Amino acid sequence: MAKKQFQAESKRLLEMMINSIYTQKEIFLRELISNASDAIDKMYYKALTDESIRFEQEDYYIKVEFNKDERTLTVTDTGIGMTEDELETHLGTIAKSGSLAFKSENEIKDGHDIIGQFGVGFYSAFMVADKLTVISKSIDSDQAYKWESDGVDGYTIAPAEKDSIGTVITLTIKENTEEENYDEFLEEYRLKSIIKKYSDFIRYPIKMDIIERHKKEDSEDEWEEYSEEKTVNSMVPIWRKNKSELTDEDYENFYQEKHYGFDKPLKHIHISVDGAVRYHSILYIPETIPFDFYSKEFEKGLELYSSGVLIMDKCSDLLPDYFSFVKGMVDSEDLSLNISREILQHDRQLKLIAKNIKNKIKSQLLTLLKNDREKYEKFYESFGRQLKYGVYSDYGANKEVLQDLLMFYSSIEKKQVTLDEYVSRMPEEQKYIYYATGESYDRIEKLPQIEAVKDKGYEVLYFTEDVDEFAIKMLASYKEKEFKSVASGDLGIEDEESNKSEENEQNHKELFDKMKSLLSSKVKDVRVSKRLRTHPVCFATEGELSIEMEKVLKSMPDNNQNIEADKVLEINVNHDVFHSLQKAFEQDEEKLKLYTNLLYNQALLIEGLPVQDPVEFTNDMCKVMV
Repeated sequence: MAKKQFQAESKRLLEMMINSIYTQKEIFLRELISNASDAIDKMYYKALTDESIRFEQEDYYIKVEFNKDERTLTVTDTGIGMTEDELETHLGTIAKSGSLAFKSENEIKDGHDIIGQFGVGFYSAFMVADKLTVISKSIDSDQAYKWESDGVDGYTIAPAEKDSIGTVITLTIKENTEEENYDEFLEEYRLKSIIKKYSDFIRYPIKMDIIERHKKEDSEDEWEEYSEEKTVNSMVPIWRKNKSELTDEDYENFYQEKHYGFDKPLKHIHISVDGAVRYHSILYIPETIPFDFYSKEFEKGLELYSSGVLIMDKCSDLLPDYFSFVKGMVDSEDLSLNISREILQHDRQLKLIAKNIKNKIKSQLLTLLKNDREKYEKFYESFGRQLKYGVYSDYGANKEVLQDLLMFYSSIEKKQVTLDEYVSRMPEEQKYIYYATGESYDRIEKLPQIEAVKDKGYEVLYFTEDVDEFAIKMLASYKEKEFKSVASGDLGIEDEESNKSEENEQNHKELFDKMKSLLSSKVKDVRVSKRLRTHPVCFATEGELSIEMEKVLKSMPDNNQNIEADKVLEINVNHDVFHSLQKAFEQDEEKLKLYTNLLYNQALLIEGLPVQDPVEFTNDMCKVMV
């Protein structure tokens, strides 16, 4: 029998495909099962137009078998089969898709869709097989034919014996090498796991002979093995069922089955869209943060299916980074796939789906915030930081999307509040949304800078996470109210104390100029404080960089240690300490230097900053005590 050669372009494509198109060898089984499903679909469509054909669902299935001794893996289907010409056309010319041609010639109805769009999937079997043998009998032919190939050298086609309509594909599996273990494709458990992973929701039963064990008759401790044919795929995906048929338990079971997490999801979102783009999706908002969420190892993304066949484990393009905690899947029949059916082409459909999913997640989170505050707070404890990163990243491009989802601890409510709740109860005369930063709520409560704002009865938001102030700087304002740090130069609070401080500034200008000179370049200025009530000293800042931001930036690897906030040393002229300063200024310059350094170091410690010379600081303390 003469061996036919693949076309030159097809030969090159086959070599390229075997070596580079597919990233995982296990994909070959997905491709063969998808082709088998297509063949049964074609029989279904033919039955719609040919009254002589009766399509009985139970007669159509896919069978996967293996033989370790002969090193063969067989995939059988009861689909439409192929004639000699079709074997020549579809298998002799690589990238010639019979499914795509069939799809073009027939209007797809009744929710069925042909999976295959490219003709290379069949040849992925050469990644694991030395030889492929196809025996097929078409519904349009009384004669069966055998197509056989050992790869790029070519193929043969000859008449064969086969009683029933359908196709049998036999792979002769390669021998193991030092780098590759091909024996795994002759193991029952491994084959079942590949089918469950990629083809669990193929609409036809995928059968295997499964080895089971039971006790021998009339024996209590002897077991024997037996083989039983079982369907290994689920067939009907949960996302195609009516929501009214499903319970919370069904969704939770699917979450566990897909290994989306070890926790119980806080909320599920079931989406079915039949519009400009058709897709189904089930999304989950987890309860707890994954252990590797903020590591390089974490991969965001949703499982992506095309007509029930898994295309990608993690399709990152479906989720924005700020919603990367969301788990789940998307199934669509309208996706434009590339040649390997592994990587999605960036097309309009994908962008539409991603946009819809983003809007749906936000909508559901807002609903959770409104209707189940306790659950939302639990979610926010786990993933609030990610929302704040979302506000800060991309130069604030997503702040409008996320601002209503943010929460911060309130000085008045003593719990997390939204920005909307804060603004809704602002007194009419209050100009700004005030916030304070620190390592904990307790430390912020004790900050000297907070006194003036609290005295006015204004609410203060407490920022304890490193990203908080960066996010708020990017947000800038909310509902036309600007954010203002309690440590900023101008608090926007006008009262009698403020007016007095301007007078005091002039009266004690020489003293403050001298202190500024003694501190050299450590501070930008020394001045009378408008904010202090009971404390003697504190830092204020000028410019966009705050002290807390300085600490965060300095803690980063490869940071620039020259990053400094513009610090202003503020003195409370109504505190007893100030009288000692005045006296030292008038009588003892060395003592003024001592007091100035002590107050500066006190301000550093209040902010959680390191004292530059601890030995000098302790010596100064001793001098005061003696």
